[in-house]
Amino acid sequence: ATADMLRQAPTYSTGIEKELATPTGAAILAGTTTKYGPMPMMTVAKIGYGAGSAELAEQANVLRIFVGEACSRETAAGWDETVTVIEANVDDMNPQIYGYFAQKAFEAGALDVFSTPVQMKKNRPGLLVTMVCAPATADTLVELIFRETTTIGVRAYEARRRILARETVSVETPHGVVRMKIARRNGHVLNAAPEYDDCSRIAAERGVPLKQVIAEAALAFEKQREK
Repeated sequence: ATADMLRQAPTYSTGIEKELATPTGAAILAGTTTKYGPMPMMTVAKIGYGAGSAELAEQANVLRIFVGEACSRETAAGWDETVTVIEANVDDMNPQIYGYFAQKAFEAGALDVFSTPVQMKKNRPGLLVTMVCAPATADTLVELIFRETTTIGVRAYEARRRILARETVSVETPHGVVRMKIARRNGHVLNAAPEYDDCSRIAAERGVPLKQVIAEAALAFEKQREK
């Protein structure tokens, strides 16, 4: 009965000629386990012990259980998350297509999309198109770049990403309200940038230079911080 309940679990022999897994224990494993493998890197919340009645000469007849939350090596080392980086070389595409493709990539879940000028075969100028995304979104974006661009091959690899805590606040300027994108680390503001869409809209509506609206928004934010 024990072996039958553990049919989907990896098993091996230790050479001990006594029962090491009871039917009750096997039933608990079969009913609660979704996958088997080595203990993952984790943050332990609780530890439990149980002892059997049989005396074993080879080892202690003790079971130890860890309860906690799994974490990645990147998180344990101070990295925030793992992302997938997708790259493709393009040298024969109408440049108007790139802007449309980048917009579609963001809509499909890309965290970042950018291009870098590169030297291609036969000394032709080209673009290295790069997308950064969550691993679960990679296949969708690979299909998108094949469908929307002229590339015939892509590369993909995992990378570690560390990001600042971000938030958006609004400030009042002489010409209207502007959102500010704020980036913090350990509670300290490291970057503050006016939202371009707000600034360009206000500049067009009020007939003032864009650089003036941006400067006024930055000044308003600094005054707001000092209060």
